[in-house]
This record gives sequence, C-alpha cells and structure tokens, in this order.
Amino acid sequence: MSCASTVESNVMKRRQWMQTMLGSACALALGPVWANEVEAPHALIRRVAGAALDKVKNDPALRVGNLDKIMALVDNDLMPIVDFERMTASAVGRFWRQATPAQQAQLQVEFKRLLVRTYAGALARIKDQTLEIKAARVPAEATETVVRSRLMGAGEPVQIDYRMEKQAVGWKVYDLNVMGIWLVDTYKNQFATEIQANGVAGLIVNLAERNRKGA
Repeated sequence: MSCASTVESNVMKRRQWMQTMLGSACALALGPVWANEVEAPHALIRRVAGAALDKVKNDPALRVGNLDKIMALVDNDLMPIVDFERMTASAVGRFWRQATPAQQAQLQVEFKRLLVRTYAGALARIKDQTLEIKAARVPAEATETVVRSRLMGAGEPVQIDYRMEKQAVGWKVYDLNVMGIWLVDTYKNQFATEIQANGVAGLIVNLAERNRKGA
C-alpha cells in the first residue's frame, strides 16, 4: 500500500472514530429526554405512584406519619415528575409575579411542607390498597392531559387525578385532585386573602407559622 493510501486510510479511521464518539455522546445526552417523552403520562403515573405506594405499605415509619421519611419520599420519588414551581405559582395566582425570586423559592419550600403535613395522616390508612389507572388515549400532539386513578381497597375508592403538561423533559404533574377537590383551587382563595391583607411576605410568614405549629 502506498504512503498516500496509508495516510488516507488513517484519516478515514479517525473520522469514523470521531463520528462514533460524537454519536455516543449525543445518545447519552438526549437518551433520558427521549425516554421521558415516549413514556405515556398514564404509564408514568402508574410506575411512580405505584412504587411510592409500595414503599408506604412496606415502611411502618411512613404509615405512622414520620415527616422526615415522608419528605424524603416526596423529594426522591415524586418531585422529579412534578412541576412544583407551576403548582405553587398557580396557587399564588397573579401575585406570583410580584414576588421576588427569593420569595418564590420560599413559597415553594413552605407550600411543599404544608402539603406534606396535610396528607401525612392519610398514609396511616394505607394497608392493602392498589392503584387503578384509568387508561385513555393521549394524542401525540397533546401538551396537556388529565390522568385519572383510584385507590382501591376496603371501603369507598379514593379518587386521585393528575393534571399533567408535556414539557421538554417529559410529562409533569402540576395539579392534583383528591376526592373531587383540586389542590390548587383549594389554596388559591386562601392565599389571595392573605396576600391582599399582608403581602407576599405575609403569606410566607403565615405558611411558615402553620408549618411550625404542625410540627
């Protein structure tokens, strides 16, 4: 083989190697996004909520309302599929734009604590319940949907529905309906009344105080 041919062959090999490495890098970078996008919202809720339910059943500390363990479960298992900024902003309503970035962060922290404390008592009632997801076709072009589910066991089924939005990283929950009551609507009027009386800072103080008393 001539010297020119050898050089050309080496150049081609290096090009192929670079293309392979670049392709692998792109696959690693984009793979998680693709995975989330192809996972249907109903399948996502079934997987995440089902796994969380199993953890509650098998952990006595969760069932008796250990707030540290509940918070860890929420942060590690549930928050990755929740757009909590949108949830908090929707509950605060038009006043959200008046809040500084620091206040918005504080509102999210205190609102999450309030929700965890509100629903902690329900965990003690979980024993042999199973999660039933109502299947529904979601058009490929859809950007919002509602996933409807029921917690089945002894007694009346517990209705739990999820409002979800399709984002760049996949489907995210931004509102929750328990027994016919949407979470955001529940707090929106309360928050508006407090803000009108004492401003955004007053709402933060109010939420922090409620959480302190709850502890």
